[in-house]
Amino acid sequence: MLDEKDRKILEILMKDARKPFTEIAKELNTSESSIRKRIKKMEENGIIKGYTVVIEPAKIGYNVIALTGFDTDPQDVLDVAKELCKFEEVKKVFTSTGDHMIMTEIWARDGSELKEILFNKIGKIKGIKKICPAIILERLK
Repeated sequence: MLDEKDRKILEILMKDARKPFTEIAKELNTSESSIRKRIKKMEENGIIKGYTVVIEPAKIGYNVIALTGFDTDPQDVLDVAKELCKFEEVKKVFTSTGDHMIMTEIWARDGSELKEILFNKIGKIKGIKKICPAIILERLK
């Protein structure tokens, strides 16, 4: 189970996964070796699954980001989700409850490319009944 110090370490890493252990230790008034051991334990227990970089899609040519919901027959949800994972343009895939059974984040260079991805590539996946894209206008957080 996590204690308060572990939670604070996680908060720090979620803001800046590249923050040196020495700086985390100083911020939490503890030793670097203590921080290193705690982080290693959280990695081993699957609490920390990995480290990533946050990219500004427009800065690398992706000007259209679409959160897209997909509906399928219940028996097809996992197969469709696995197929969606195979597309390079599909950056995130989630099974969900609510309005749609599957939610994705899709990056495209422009509206024409998004149309091509949705209807000529993804739309051919067996089992998809409905595609509902929502274009992101601005990321606030």
